Amino acid sequence: MAVIWVEHAMFFGDIQITDDLSAAAMGFHRYRSIPPPSNYHSRLADAAGPHARQFELLGQLLTQVRPTEPHYHLEVLAVLPAARQGGTGAAMLTHHESRVDRIDMPSWTEIAPDSQDLYRGHGYLPRPALTLPDGPVLAPMRRNPHPNRNSWPLNTARPATVTAAARAQSDAQR
Repeated sequence: MAVIWVEHAMFFGDIQITDDLSAAAMGFHRYRSIPPPSNYHSRLADAAGPHARQFELLGQLLTQVRPTEPHYHLEVLAVLPAARQGGTGAAMLTHHESRVDRIDMPSWTEIAPDSQDLYRGHGYLPRPALTLPDGPVLAPMRRNPHPNRNSWPLNTARPATVTAAARAQSDAQR
């Protein structure tokens, strides 16, 4: 299943991976309609086998609770167990925030309830929980942008040499 969505994110979203491959984030730009993954139903049947119908039901339920306004959908934020509690997830969220704040875009995610504290610390607000039939509970969360932070995505491995004045001039020329 993951292959279907990773491939789709390569066309209609983005994927970030830490240099040490200990964490990844994947999401979709939902500021316009995007098509479903290519040959989704047949690929889902191949990937999920007898559980395909449950995944289709999950997709329908999630579609009902997701915002219809333009937003960034943070689909996955995954950190290897050995890298947890070291701030990697928080760093990934901080990077994500800087990107969506820069374009004044709200963000949306659905997570396991035990992850809510991390997301709350990054400005996400809980929405009504979603209890799946014969399954787990998901915690949808929304984060409004903070455009006044004057945030700019930072690459700490390669410090920026562009000054704020040069960046503003470049932005004004667009």
